[in-house]
Amino acid sequence: MTSGKIGLFITLEGGEGSGKSTQAQDLKELLEAKGFTVTVTREPAGCPLGRRVRELLSDPSLKLDPRSELFLFEAARAQHVADVIRPALERGDIVICDRFSDSSVAYQGYGRGLRLDDVRLANSIATRGLVPDLTVFLNVPVETGLGRKVGEDAPDCIGQEQAPFHERARQGYLAMAEQEPNRFLVRDGMLAPEEITRTIWRWLEPLLT
Repeated sequence: MTSGKIGLFITLEGGEGSGKSTQAQDLKELLEAKGFTVTVTREPAGCPLGRRVRELLSDPSLKLDPRSELFLFEAARAQHVADVIRPALERGDIVICDRFSDSSVAYQGYGRGLRLDDVRLANSIATRGLVPDLTVFLNVPVETGLGRKVGEDAPDCIGQEQAPFHERARQGYLAMAEQEPNRFLVRDGMLAPEEITRTIWRWLEPLLT
């Protein structure tokens, strides 16, 4: 477990339609069956401020500058960490979060073209330096993932983007995973959900001791 906190922090990352929500629920059930207390949350809508921010991010009439978009996500993240994630970790919970700071590096950095160092600095300020113990990246072909999301109500500014943008973000995730192999687990999101869960468990189990 990461020094400075009692609980364990797991994040799930991936493109649109990559199966993060399914894995979050499956991991929660597995961990609770083994006696752990689990908090499942998500970004940006994991706290009341985040839900308000998501309304702004989903408004097609707002043409957001990439920096405005970044700061909206970071505002939601800062409140989310303060209200939900850190209190849960301090209680000793295992926290599973659907998206976290790596999403901003992937989407606002690699996707929008903002300086990666600037995005990482904004992340550090918003999270007060909180880094996940384990980040699972579910790698799904962009067209497949977008096809899974067809018909979803009110996609946010990220979900409204076209395939080339999402491919840049996917490549960004792969670059991050290569840079931090001890934190990132990359799994083929086209595999059966139960097979993905088993692989995540093999990585997660040593962190629970």
